[in-house]
Parts: sequence; structure tokens; C-alpha cells
Amino acid sequence: MRAVVQNDKSRASRRLSRVPRATAVLAVAALAAGCAQDDAPEVRGAPGQQAPPARAVDGAAKAREARAALAAAAKRWDLKRVPLTAPAPPEKKPEIKPREGFEVDGQEEDDLPPVFTTVPTKEKVVFLTIDDGAEKDPAFLKMMSELKIPYTVFLTDEEIKDDYGYFKKMQARGVTLNNHTLSHPYLPALSYEEQKREICGMQDVMEKHYGKRPVLFRPPYGNYDGDTLRAAKSCGIEYAPIWSEEVYVDHWEYREWDQDLHPGDIVLTHFRGTDDWDGTMTDMVRRFLDRITADGYAVARLEDYL
Repeated sequence: MRAVVQNDKSRASRRLSRVPRATAVLAVAALAAGCAQDDAPEVRGAPGQQAPPARAVDGAAKAREARAALAAAAKRWDLKRVPLTAPAPPEKKPEIKPREGFEVDGQEEDDLPPVFTTVPTKEKVVFLTIDDGAEKDPAFLKMMSELKIPYTVFLTDEEIKDDYGYFKKMQARGVTLNNHTLSHPYLPALSYEEQKREICGMQDVMEKHYGKRPVLFRPPYGNYDGDTLRAAKSCGIEYAPIWSEEVYVDHWEYREWDQDLHPGDIVLTHFRGTDDWDGTMTDMVRRFLDRITADGYAVARLEDYL
């Protein structure tokens, strides 16, 4: 190719001697530009197609890099498979209604926060939610960050007040922090005012330490009554998700008769370590991810569907 270009340059030089100087200068410039293009690397598409835009090539390269980094993280954390990536959040949010049989008297009339265990969706996604806050394992934060797994937490002040900063780090990673009462009582045994103090008091704690009053609330043990939901509403709560499955470090428990996962299921676990479990938070996450990935599910962010 270079020999051909040089021959073309020689013939062009002879022609240029017979044209005005200004025209010759323009011709030489055009020829030089053409040579520069010949020598530059090209990204070529299929025959008859234009090469993809540089932005598209760059985006594809970044996607490959991200996938490779995720595969490396999965290997580092000893997962059996690379976690699946959730689809984009729905443009139109699904309508969240109370689960049948989980309503309280005056549910619709008072527009009370719905109690639900599953989000209506056909996508093969589940939602990981973690309660209390007793265990504060730095390895858990690192694992979830490296694997890019979304999750939602429900915090109890008695469990987190010894280290509010741990959950501040979590919040900085994009995790939503929500209300799980001040002291984790059995709420139906309390009066309306006592329940309100537990829920609104935790709203105050969340605002003070994390700058936001949550709109999600989970009643301790999943137990509640009409006063619970009325008190929660008065404190600014809009939703009261509970769960369909619970994952431990060594087993799963199911609410449904078929003992299986379903699209949109909310999965519960707790901030626990070796004091309570025969394993760590990272062991629990490994069990959770290996199971759902094998079944073709990805983890989505609960708040994206509400």
C-alpha cells in the first residue's frame, strides 16, 4: 500500500508542476490527508455497513470490562455463578396493594400503607431486604459493593446506636435505610400512642443521622394491627413491605405452599454473624446469590418498583 501511495505521489507531483501554485498546494494537502487516513486504524463493520460510532464501541468495551470485573468479584467471593443483572426499572410503577388477607379494618377508607410480600412484576427479579442492624461486618459492605448487589435495610435504633457510621457508609453506596422501630417490640401489644412513639421516634433518629425520614416501614416480626398502620401513616410511612422468603446462612424458609421463588418476591434476612449463625453475613449472601442465580433470578432494587 505504501509503494502505491508513493507512486501516486510522484505522478501527482508531475501534474502539479502544470497547475497554478495555489491549486497545487490544495492538491498536496488533500493527498496528504488521504495518506493520513490510509495509515490510521479503522473500526470496520460488516460489508456494506458503516462502522459503529465511537461512542457505541466505547460503550461495548466498558460493558465487557464491567462484566469481567463482576466475574472476577464472583470468583473472589467464591460464588458458583456470576450474578445476573436486573433489567432496567419499570417506567410505569406497578400498583402496590395489600396482600389478600393482610388488610386491616378501614384499610381502603383510611388509605393505610399496604402490607405486601411480593411486588407485581413478570420480570425474574427478587428483592433482598435486611433487618435490625446488630451485625456490622465490613466484609459484607465490601462484598455487596464489589458484586454490585442492591438491597434495602430496615433499622432498629437499639441495634445500630453503637455505630451509626457503619450504616452511613452503606447509605453512601446507594442503599436506602428504612424504619424498623426504636426497640423492636411486638407492636400489637402496645397502644396506638406507644406504637406511634416507636415508629415516629425512629423517623426522628433516621432524619438526625441519615438526613431522611423513610417512607418504608417493616413491623417487627411482621406483626401489626390497624393501630400500627395508622401510626405509621401519621409518621409519613407509605409502604409496609414484609417478606415471602427468609434466607439464613444454612437454609431458606418459605411463606408459600410451593416452597419456591416467584417473580417480585421480597426476601428477608438479618444482620447476623457467628454469635447467632454458623457462619457470617458473607456466607449468607453466598447462599442467597447461588440459589437465585441458579434459578435464573436477578436482584433488583425494591425502591425502583415503588
